[in-house]
Amino acid sequence: MAFPVDLTCALTGATPGQLSRWRRSPGALLNPEVSQAPRVLYSFRDVLALRTMVYLRTQVSLQRIRKAFHSLAGMDLTDHPSRYRLVSDGDSVYLVDEEGQAMDLVRRPGQRVIAELDEVFAPFRNFNDDPVVDFLHPRQRLEVREGRMGGWPTVSGTRVPYDTVAGLQRGEHGISAQDVNRFYPDVSTDAALDAISFDEQVKSA
Repeated sequence: MAFPVDLTCALTGATPGQLSRWRRSPGALLNPEVSQAPRVLYSFRDVLALRTMVYLRTQVSLQRIRKAFHSLAGMDLTDHPSRYRLVSDGDSVYLVDEEGQAMDLVRRPGQRVIAELDEVFAPFRNFNDDPVVDFLHPRQRLEVREGRMGGWPTVSGTRVPYDTVAGLQRGEHGISAQDVNRFYPDVSTDAALDAISFDEQVKSA
């Protein structure tokens, strides 16, 4: 599944300008796996990595994030960034392994430390103090599951994409949220309202 810039922004908290700088600047932080031009599309793994970067940016400078990524490469940790769990204490960036042990990537690269794990998937406020949605539940009745529709947001418990439900309600000939279940019986009125609410946020990006 390929994620366009607007949906990527809504799910990660990044701005279009940030995404552009992070993929085009010298020593780009993240080049989209799917495509570069003429239309930029990100993979699900890209979206996970970008959300981590936005979360880290709320606590440390972009320079330190770049240094952390450089340290990963220097340690021959060259898998996709989404494979690594990165956290911050407001001063440095740490790589956390499966056993919960953390390694400093900025101040003392390679030194192991004790660090608490922050939940990147939970709602937070980005560097501009804008709210970032809960990644796994961008709305109460919507969810993101990597194994379902390639991670594209759907109505909870279904394979119905949020934008399909929103599309039914848009335009001059759109139907009401109450009537969506005539087309998709598993989609409640509240879920239909959540879908169009999130779709409006995505389009505003």
